Amino acid sequence: MSDNHEHIVEDKSEDSEEMWKLRLYVAGQTPKSLTAFANLKRICEEYLKGRYSVEVIDLLENPQLAAGDQILAIPTLVRNLPEPMRKIIGDLSNTERVLVGLDLRQRKGTI
Repeated sequence: MSDNHEHIVEDKSEDSEEMWKLRLYVAGQTPKSLTAFANLKRICEEYLKGRYSVEVIDLLENPQLAAGDQILAIPTLVRNLPEPMRKIIGDLSNTERVLVGLDLRQRKGTI
């Protein structure tokens, strides 16, 4: 285990909320990949404005990168930060499911 830890402190607001690090795995510029990217951008701007970074990884160009996050289907969204890591597969068109999957909203019916 390494002792090298990188701490990034973002203080963009008075209540200083944590940054979200997201990766979207796609395979080229397919309609489903483009839809996933558009939906992700819309959701991030609405719910995480100024607190997120998105890295788009095209597996047609870099197939070896799929192993790191164990990508089995595409498009797949991976939330690396805040921990724990979460994955959502699909075009992200169901906003409610994406919000629950990212832990931005509680499931309906839970307290």
